[in-house]
Amino acid sequence: MEETTNSCKHIAIIMDGNGRWAKKRGMPRTFGHKKGAENVINITRAMKESGVKFLTLYAFSTENWQRSKDEVDALMGLLREYLDKEFKEIMDNNVKLLFIGERYMLSNDIIEKIEYLEKESAKNSDLTLCVALSYGSRCEMINAVKNITKDAVDGNINIDEINEKMFSSYLYTKDIPDPDILIRTSGEQRISNYLLWQIAYTELFFTNTLWPDFNKDELLDIIKKFNTRERRYGKN
Repeated sequence: MEETTNSCKHIAIIMDGNGRWAKKRGMPRTFGHKKGAENVINITRAMKESGVKFLTLYAFSTENWQRSKDEVDALMGLLREYLDKEFKEIMDNNVKLLFIGERYMLSNDIIEKIEYLEKESAKNSDLTLCVALSYGSRCEMINAVKNITKDAVDGNINIDEINEKMFSSYLYTKDIPDPDILIRTSGEQRISNYLLWQIAYTELFFTNTLWPDFNKDELLDIIKKFNTRERRYGKN
């Protein structure tokens, strides 16, 4: 593929279609989730090679807790396996790990594991992999409003000082820039309560490809299309 200067620094992905991928093959949904988890490493490598500095993946939403107990338990088991199995590769590839979401909803062993991984990878700098886990954007914004209100009542901030920049600093993503690109796989064309504040000026790409089949070539094609778009930010 012809090389293009990459001005994209942050890509967010809604990894959709694991269940349908498995169903097409006569397999249980958990088989699709396992293949989807394996693809995370492939796409993370491709992001790093393409020069993208931040990758945010929608791994598990707050709404996903409403799925059957068997499926949730299987997903949590896959998460534990992924965190243990792939940590060495993450460190070897100089990837920094961040986790955003409602941690209190997770089991204690998972909370301890993600805190450990964040601490151990904190100095890595080639790519920041931000995993949205037990995450919902509306909940994130409500929490931000509560914390801003508390700081205002406590006298730590002046109400007149509240602006977009300050509000952003109260979000879970305060340490990373807003996404340049949002990709959703599987053909669905909705945002699903994902980074609603952060994607105000993000370019949206929807692909019919199911997540386990999404590959480096399609990713690079999306980045190439992004780099050829004229981004006007509301200008005439």
